Amino acid sequence: MAEISREEVRTLLESFFKEKGLVRQHLDSYNEFIDHGLQEVIDEVGEISIEVPENPYKVKLGQIWIIDPQTRITGPYVTEVDGTKHEIYPMEARLRNLSYAAPVALEMTPVIDGREQDTELVYIGNIPVMLKSKLCFLSQLSREELIACGEDPDDPGGYFIINGSERVIVALEDLAPNRIIVDIDEKGTKPVYQAKIFSTTVGFRARIELKLKSDRAIYISMPGVPTEVPFVILMRALGLESDKEIAEAVSLERDIQSELEASFEKALGIDTVRDAILYIGNRVAHGQVEEYRIQRAENIIDKNFLPHIGRTSESRKDKALFLGEMACRVIELKFGMRKPDDKDHFKNKRLRLAGPVSYTHLTLPTICSV
Repeated sequence: MAEISREEVRTLLESFFKEKGLVRQHLDSYNEFIDHGLQEVIDEVGEISIEVPENPYKVKLGQIWIIDPQTRITGPYVTEVDGTKHEIYPMEARLRNLSYAAPVALEMTPVIDGREQDTELVYIGNIPVMLKSKLCFLSQLSREELIACGEDPDDPGGYFIINGSERVIVALEDLAPNRIIVDIDEKGTKPVYQAKIFSTTVGFRARIELKLKSDRAIYISMPGVPTEVPFVILMRALGLESDKEIAEAVSLERDIQSELEASFEKALGIDTVRDAILYIGNRVAHGQVEEYRIQRAENIIDKNFLPHIGRTSESRKDKALFLGEMACRVIELKFGMRKPDDKDHFKNKRLRLAGPVSYTHLTLPTICSV
């Protein structure tokens, strides 16, 4: 293979920066969020239940739009003291200490007594606009037009203007989502073998940990449950009722299955799916009526536990099999059949840019409200 000369490397780099620039990754990430991410968050929520004493109803969420329902403005704007609204360019936002943001509206349909009412387009807030993104007016201007409106034609964009100040989202290095990482915690007197995963779906991120402790039993920690849940109890709550099903979900190897003996002892007296769900419910809604405790436990299992696999009751069996794989890897780690994962290896790392960061912090009903 011919060696690349220094001149060729320089030409390659110059071509790359000329075509892509320094912030193209942020712009692409933000544009992807605007095109698809916002709607995915709305679709994930689906509907909102309004609990009023006499006549509870639901609000069905539909299409999201970057638009002001009254003025039909579709880009960065400002509301003056007299109530009038008009579009603005970044320079005006800087000089007047304004936020360079666009209006967000959402189609909402009330559902009363099971019947859908008229759909209405409702303004729900503002979303900051990244300079030079598809929502920014500057992205459509030529070099001469940028100079005419007081903007630097060589400004690459990729940042925001909030209350007149320029703000940038720094790329965050993070562990890869939805990937099992196994390692050994040797801080105590005896090592703890553990597996963890950042289960990530649209608008939600859950840290799930599985630990094989010194008592040889396996425990699970997950969001919404204040205490660790024994492995076998959680597997039963997910629908694997018999000991044989649970053991085979972990591995078909006898040596690995034998390591589950202490975990089965931790589940003595918890023999059915209902018993397991009620066990979890007693820890998340202690003192409440039994029906409510079961409902809370099922909601946590479906929504908070491994949400990337699914957030409905139909996904429980798949979650049980995935949890069995996590347990198998931890036991293999203890037996020396596999090595600890390197958290700093590139395959286990990801960069979170403007789009994914927006996913994490997006909440309803105010969407990135400025």
